[in-house]
Amino acid sequence: MVICVLISRFALRVAVGGRLGLAEGPVALAPEPGSEAVLGEVSSAAEAFGVRPGMRLGEAMARCPQLRLIPSDPVGAADAWDSLLTRLEQIGAEVESRAPGTVWFEADGLRNLHGGSVEGVVAAARRAFKHPVRIGVAPARFAAFAAATRARSRRAEIAPRGHAALAAYLAPLPVDLLAARPETAALAPLLRRFGIETLGELAALPRPALADRFGSAGIVAVDFAHGRDSRLIARQPLERLEEKLELSEAADGSQLERALELLIDRLLARRERRGRTVRSVVMSARLVEGGTWRTRLTFREALADSRRMRLVLTPKLAELPAPADALLLRAEGFGPAAGEQKSLLEEPHAVRSARLREAVRQARAVAGPDAALRVFTIDPHSRVPERRLGLAPWDP
Repeated sequence: MVICVLISRFALRVAVGGRLGLAEGPVALAPEPGSEAVLGEVSSAAEAFGVRPGMRLGEAMARCPQLRLIPSDPVGAADAWDSLLTRLEQIGAEVESRAPGTVWFEADGLRNLHGGSVEGVVAAARRAFKHPVRIGVAPARFAAFAAATRARSRRAEIAPRGHAALAAYLAPLPVDLLAARPETAALAPLLRRFGIETLGELAALPRPALADRFGSAGIVAVDFAHGRDSRLIARQPLERLEEKLELSEAADGSQLERALELLIDRLLARRERRGRTVRSVVMSARLVEGGTWRTRLTFREALADSRRMRLVLTPKLAELPAPADALLLRAEGFGPAAGEQKSLLEEPHAVRSARLREAVRQARAVAGPDAALRVFTIDPHSRVPERRLGLAPWDP
């Protein structure tokens, strides 16, 4: 069985500072600076006025003049969600999470650790979160998410086993649930235009017709409606190193570039890196106007060269929507260890000579006096190759 833990409006809850902030009135996540003027997540009080996520800001304010806009905090939401996933992993769960607020894990391997039943695993997961959560249990991932949307905060919803019983359980649920998965997110409004309101109506359609009209997304959607889904892919434990720099005043432009250069040097100098290359990083900033900004980059090849890392990361600073007063750089993925060999041609002559003499000394200590020889010209115009060049001991 698959267990789905759902925390609705998680990003909004983090931005307002918890459940008490949601209870203060209609609130919504403000549009991100520099992006389209549409709302993010909205509270239940705002939904009572007809305000919905993705609604235009002008329309939302016309429907609810007392709507309070909160700057989004993607950095805080990502850190808070990662902390919750770590707690869940501490009970033995191998979790899969694609976005903050929703997580899945298999319950079969945890029964013996928590009382021998699914209910014991559910109770352990609830204790790990320490927050009011909705928990759904079903044989497949999408069905578990659908069950979680019907669950109450203090009682888990358990879907029936068996393909026929599970399909009957999903049949009355709305097709809007398809928006929770990226592969079928665009289908829900299209299906409603065709008059298809429930998953049961979707499951009754022929697969060839759905494939012809919607492509592979239509096949995946009808599989969801029948209770079929792919297996979970558990996340790999990440070893994270991060460096943060508080800026004395609002910074942008060249100041941010120098701050980023300093963060890269600090990150590469950390002892915990152990000479390994960096595969992926997360760069984030705390904005002066409120809220945060966050982006993730994966290098084409693992790097340990600060100059090359600056060439990749510096252009991303132009995406900052506002001046920042704090900059953070975090390494999330590592590659193999990198050699520290440098180019001899970029060093002064005295340094090159000293390195060369030391290399010759070490080579002769291992392989004898003939380990380092000098090539000299004898007869460059000779037809016999052996007469053109000769070898002699090299004297440093």
